[in-house]
Amino acid sequence: MKIIRTNSQNSEFKRLVQLLNLDLAERDGDTHPLSQFNDISNVNYVVLAFKKDKAIGCGAISEYNFSAMEIKRMYVSPETRGQRIGEKILAELENWSKELGYSRCILFMGSKQPEAGKLYQRNNYNAIEKYGILKDIPDSLCLAKDL
Repeated sequence: MKIIRTNSQNSEFKRLVQLLNLDLAERDGDTHPLSQFNDISNVNYVVLAFKKDKAIGCGAISEYNFSAMEIKRMYVSPETRGQRIGEKILAELENWSKELGYSRCILFMGSKQPEAGKLYQRNNYNAIEKYGILKDIPDSLCLAKDL
């Protein structure tokens, strides 16, 4: 497996995000309130995982504040799940955050994503108070990890 760094203009990232959006729509419904936060048009820090020259997973980070990066758009294709690819993507995003001078990663997710919850729990993310405009979305969870 190979991990690369890119940005949101990458066509493979766009393709994987479309698959992620379909997965989330199936889990949560097309009109789920979290879907409004799924814009990827100007994300400068994107990680892609490749296996045999095929993109199989992605994740991204964007600045939340002066000390924290927000993890976004984590996805691993269903046929490659269970191989710890998400952990490799997450580790690369955390390393990139540290390289950029940030000391914390935060994220929000829907409560109907148990696989993601297990990934973050295994990697020492802890529940935090809902932040920003997420406070009013009932089935969202916010997590953080100090780097």
